[in-house]
Amino acid sequence: MNQKAWNMKMRNNGFTLIELMIVVAIIGILAAVAVPTYQDYTTRSRVSEALSAASVAKSHVAEFLSSGNPNSTDSGYRTGYNAPTASRNVSQITIDPETGMITVTTTANAGGGSLTLMPYFGSAPGTGTALPDGRTAFSPPFDSIKWRCAAQNAVNLVPGQTAGDLPARFAPPDCK
Repeated sequence: MNQKAWNMKMRNNGFTLIELMIVVAIIGILAAVAVPTYQDYTTRSRVSEALSAASVAKSHVAEFLSSGNPNSTDSGYRTGYNAPTASRNVSQITIDPETGMITVTTTANAGGGSLTLMPYFGSAPGTGTALPDGRTAFSPPFDSIKWRCAAQNAVNLVPGQTAGDLPARFAPPDCK
């Protein structure tokens, strides 16, 4: 076998050290970007579970509103509400008796913060009007109820709403 054939055979035997180092560096960069993104994605899916759990509270507020409060019940929008037990992703769900605002508090597993869901009437959250005070007597309104979700630093809140403290990167787009 001549020298030229020998050199060609040796070149086709595998990767050089520098080629292997470049491949390892590229894989390291991809992993450094992918792992945090995946962790945020899984946390956002857990927050979605918390919002699904709040649907019972939303239905409860809407039902109380549709019945009115002829007896001026002090517990207002919270009347008869049985909060769900804590789960792996949700530590508690509460309803404000006066405004009907629902606060969903997540565990550390799901971002470790809270989201607020505020009911209102109107076309846009920033210009909407709040529901009647749930602790005083009122007749059922004719308008349909809408909801505004708010995480940390949310904009266009409904009058009387406070933003939650869940970091916005974990919140659904409607809550930012």
